[in-house]
Amino acid sequence: MTTDSSSTSTSAPGGGISTFKGQERALRADRLGTGGLLLSVLAATAPLMVVAGVMPTTFAVMGIVGQPLLFVVLGVVLILFSIGYAEMSRHVHNAGAFYAYISRGLGGTAGAGAALVALVAYNALQIGIYGILGFEVSGLLATYAEIEIAWWIPALVAALAVGLLGWLKIDVNARVLGVLLAVEVLLVVIFDVAALADPGPQGLSLHAFDPDTLTGAGVGTALCFCIAAFLGFEQAPVYAEETSRPHVLVPRVMFLAVGGVAVFFALSSWALTVATGPAEIVGSARKQSAGLLFFLTESRLGATFTDVLHVLFVTGMFAALLSFHNVVARYAFAMGREGLLPAAFGRTSGSSGAPGTGSLLQTVVAVVVVIAFAIADDKPVGDPTAPVLHLFTWLGNVGALGVIVLMAAASLSVVVFFVRRGAAGAQAWRLVTSALAGIALLVIAGYTVKDFDVLVGAGPGSALSWVLPGVIGLALVAGLLLGAVLRARAPEKHARIGLGNEAFQLDKAASS
Repeated sequence: MTTDSSSTSTSAPGGGISTFKGQERALRADRLGTGGLLLSVLAATAPLMVVAGVMPTTFAVMGIVGQPLLFVVLGVVLILFSIGYAEMSRHVHNAGAFYAYISRGLGGTAGAGAALVALVAYNALQIGIYGILGFEVSGLLATYAEIEIAWWIPALVAALAVGLLGWLKIDVNARVLGVLLAVEVLLVVIFDVAALADPGPQGLSLHAFDPDTLTGAGVGTALCFCIAAFLGFEQAPVYAEETSRPHVLVPRVMFLAVGGVAVFFALSSWALTVATGPAEIVGSARKQSAGLLFFLTESRLGATFTDVLHVLFVTGMFAALLSFHNVVARYAFAMGREGLLPAAFGRTSGSSGAPGTGSLLQTVVAVVVVIAFAIADDKPVGDPTAPVLHLFTWLGNVGALGVIVLMAAASLSVVVFFVRRGAAGAQAWRLVTSALAGIALLVIAGYTVKDFDVLVGAGPGSALSWVLPGVIGLALVAGLLLGAVLRARAPEKHARIGLGNEAFQLDKAASS
């Protein structure tokens, strides 16, 4: 006796189809609740990596004391963005998230361009982390086990481990992410409390929240550094098909993530200024670089705490790798399901219902890129140039630029989507917030491209200042060309872009 696994479906409000349980062209539904979804999303923010890496770099490179205020400003911008983005998530449930939303508002060709940009951007963000993780693990082994190995060995081991977990259920991954995230946040909070209890020479100064600290030419570029710390919250809609009530859970998780991240990072960056004193934070960051946090914890909380912090620094990065890996796999799944990638990517694997082929693709790409950087690395063991200054910095900024562009396009798409549906009056305030967020994000994207040489530590005349952002440009052009070709030669495929499993179910109903 055979059964049609497509007979069970989940209906979205208004009769739209949100997912197709148990069918090979849909992700497994009801696997994530609010907690699991929130943990999967927050893990990508890698709080310890931001506090230990991004914050000292921003202080050192840009020389701006008011970084805590920047996190508040960006929190406001991203909440404005989330208002329209969350409303869109009530109407569109698709693992393609960004590109699905852009398709619904700006058309299938624009959606195809967004799909390629998303695939490249999230791959870049994920793969870049292997560089700093490999370097940190290599340093830990040299310090505590007196074993010298090249950074790319632990990086490749991590890539294979992440790939293996990508085949497992998302709820298993969520548990792993949750434990790592909770401990990571706890340790940062302990440092924050210790810094406030034992402040530097200027005491509990609020100078870092003074708007006058944001004057100068480096503010726009500092925004580029800081917005990278938020990346991850926008991934919630990617998991919409795997929740029981996507129209409720996805918006809830996004607002919790943005608000929580903004407050957490604003307070933690303020704690860094308090620990050194606002007048000394820039100089200390330039002297200690990524070791600033560990330098401050050792004097206040002791060597053992600092050693544990080093270990959690690694596990936090591993959690971020898992989170970005899951997102890339789901984008590949959504694109395969809609004809933007080969059909093999549009099927889930085994009883887990995970997008196995997309997971395999991401793992292969990661391994190839890590090996390429390893071959190009001619520095001695322990030198951070290839893993940190090149792999992590280059790919991280390429990925951040791609996501900023996607968020700006999604903001415009929200406005067009509701206007075309005749809902401009009912959604007026959401359209205003989306427009404001879109303008702010375009400004940040412009500064990112303009100052890309600063972001990647290259000279003003370096080819990297246009080659690296050009990767996102090439992805966009390639996606637009693919969309145009599909529109001309396969209009039925073009019409499905952004519809996800809804289109599949409609085809199934028509054929039966």
